Amino acid sequence: MNLDRLTDAQIRDSLRCEASPTFDVPFERSGHDRKAGVLMPLLRQRDAWHLLYIRRAESQRDHHSGQVAFAGGQWEPGDRDLEQTALREAHEEIGILPGDVRVLGRLGRHHSITRFSITPVVGVIPWPYRLQPDPSEVASVFTMPLAWVADPGNLEITHRRIEGYAEPVPVASYRRYEGELLWGATARMTLTFVEQLGRYLQGQC
Repeated sequence: MNLDRLTDAQIRDSLRCEASPTFDVPFERSGHDRKAGVLMPLLRQRDAWHLLYIRRAESQRDHHSGQVAFAGGQWEPGDRDLEQTALREAHEEIGILPGDVRVLGRLGRHHSITRFSITPVVGVIPWPYRLQPDPSEVASVFTMPLAWVADPGNLEITHRRIEGYAEPVPVASYRRYEGELLWGATARMTLTFVEQLGRYLQGQC
């Protein structure tokens, strides 16, 4: 499937398809998750769609220290909804102004092993863009081509044992892209987005 030919409007239509929640650990154990929102920024580079990722700064206080992620964070009482949470956090972490994001829609919730119920918000940003990463939270910002993350040859699903669970759980992990390792919850949300686009192109939604 040639994802680079998709228009903004087609991606928006694909996100109107009903999407089931995904999870890092068995869903029944995720009944008391805290709410969070992340921004999945799409941009056009050399006539191809790319997704924008961050690598988190090293910190002993951050469970996801040093990992590849989408900009985002926990819902706060002042946030109107999880879309606003995602836009606020992206502004705070990497300097994307909320008004510069053309929101296309949302994916289904992802329940992480750290007990967050994460709503991924998909939006298009202009490119090039003057990003302003907060060094206390973000070590680097980079993109990956949508076609690359959609290539099954770049993805591996392994099963790992996690304390507290009798059965091994599936973990998504991509090959390194220019030295960056995309795995875990962020890889799963990326894969969900790719699968949603694939269903749309196949006329399944």
